[in-house]
Amino acid sequence: MAATVIQVKGLSKMYRLGTTGTGSLRQDLQRWWTVSVRKREDPYFQVPSSVSPTAQQQVLWALRDVNFEVKEGEVWGIIGNNGAGKSTLLKIISHIVRPTSGVVRGKGKISSLLEVGTGFHPELSGRENIFLSGYILGMSKAEVRAKFDEIVTFSGLEGFLDTPVKRYSSGMYVRLAFAVAAHLEPDILILDEVLAVGDTEFQKKCLSKMREVSQNEGRTILFVSHSMPAVLKLCQCGLWLQNGTVRESGEAHQVVNHYLLSTQLQRTEQSWANPEKAPGNDYIRFKSVELVPHLVLPDAPLDIRAALTIRFRFWNFTEQTLISTNLVLFSTAGECIFDVPSTALVCQKGLVGGECTIPGNFLNDGSYYISLYVVKDTDTSLFDYEEALAFELEDYRGDISWYGKWWGAVRPQFPFQLTQPELASQ
Repeated sequence: MAATVIQVKGLSKMYRLGTTGTGSLRQDLQRWWTVSVRKREDPYFQVPSSVSPTAQQQVLWALRDVNFEVKEGEVWGIIGNNGAGKSTLLKIISHIVRPTSGVVRGKGKISSLLEVGTGFHPELSGRENIFLSGYILGMSKAEVRAKFDEIVTFSGLEGFLDTPVKRYSSGMYVRLAFAVAAHLEPDILILDEVLAVGDTEFQKKCLSKMREVSQNEGRTILFVSHSMPAVLKLCQCGLWLQNGTVRESGEAHQVVNHYLLSTQLQRTEQSWANPEKAPGNDYIRFKSVELVPHLVLPDAPLDIRAALTIRFRFWNFTEQTLISTNLVLFSTAGECIFDVPSTALVCQKGLVGGECTIPGNFLNDGSYYISLYVVKDTDTSLFDYEEALAFELEDYRGDISWYGKWWGAVRPQFPFQLTQPELASQ
């Protein structure tokens, strides 16, 4: 059984809003004596039970009672909304920030890449910063020198090694910083959302390198990302943080699915029993409208693979009317994706129903809404039901190892293959 390399127990981190230090020199000195010399818990960052409501409003818990264990060789994806506490957690594990309470126990050498250019001196060249960053990460000069050529090749910055890094772009910073962190053989590699700065080719390179060091070399990785396909591709375990607390931990696939379901924008069903309260007018009033997704798996989030069936019913209050309905899909930016008209039908008074299915693997990921326009004689508007339904489609890449934004409003799966007739004839 794999050994535990990171153990987090009861971890909490509190900040006082609008305050630097304690607010007075005497209290700063007292705090330094208590924490640094006597090695006691920081009294200033403990919240007494009798704290006033005003003081409570000035307190921010970035983390609150976080508990989990990481085994050797595991790759953990840490997910959550902005401000959930992900970066604070990594900084505490990396011994950059001191927790308010709780403990973190670790085993092995840690290499952290938490911000662009961490550990780099802007006046030094790329070559000098490779050695400087290596020293900061605990490597000797000989160890850095042994890996130097691999680091440079991986970064793709051979022509800029003797240029001061203050002239590097943010993407070049990330290339060099990740190359150093990944090649200096740490036991635990900690990565924040810094890879988002790099281009798509380098992102693919980094993810391949992380898979290699995890699977082939048995290293442990903690990976924070807002790219759920990347987390699913790379990680076996997931940790979902929400408002500084652990919402869920476990298998990456399950944790990511639950996280996506909680964040998806959904208005997928509406119905009215009383026509007087239903949307419409003297000609048309809607009784129901619903979006029925055909999910690949019952507990899966709504993603681009799912076919979407739109069903609706409305009361028609006129006799012998030629009625058709246009189903129009919009992006949340208001861009029309498509406009699909129904067949026209001569309708009597009473309920009229309609159904349309958008095939799976047709739309790109993103947020959408559907409007229904009921028309008489194909040219006279009876009622426009704006934003009748709203939904969000998550991305899915399968075996594609590229995680940049896919271009276009649609991404259909057309038959498309490469051939090489010269080889086939041999």
